[in-house]
Amino acid sequence: QVHLVESGGGLVQPGGSLTLSCTASGSTYTFNDMNWYRQAPGKEREFVAGISRSLKDEYFDYAPAVKGRFTILPDSPKNTMTLQMNSLTPDDTAVYMCNAPKLPHVYWGQGTQVTVAS
Repeated sequence: QVHLVESGGGLVQPGGSLTLSCTASGSTYTFNDMNWYRQAPGKEREFVAGISRSLKDEYFDYAPAVKGRFTILPDSPKNTMTLQMNSLTPDDTAVYMCNAPKLPHVYWGQGTQVTVAS
């Protein structure tokens, strides 16, 4: 059974940084596509960033709201994904969740809370 586990959330001041990690376990399958989503209180879940791995390359995608501030670190170990978040603002406060598609299924983690406040 596939499990996705996120870690690295916490409380940070505006302008600070956090690093989130997501690890998929419980399967020999290689998840080439992994994504970060977030959901703030009272808001819908939204896409944050994603990585798509091929044999030779990695492709990254970012939501406009985080582009230039958030980075998925390249060359991570298999079935892991690390999100470096810089210049955080209160608007980034949310539960951050990772997902990994293995069609027709999409596996989700439980999420990790990120709170940006002074």
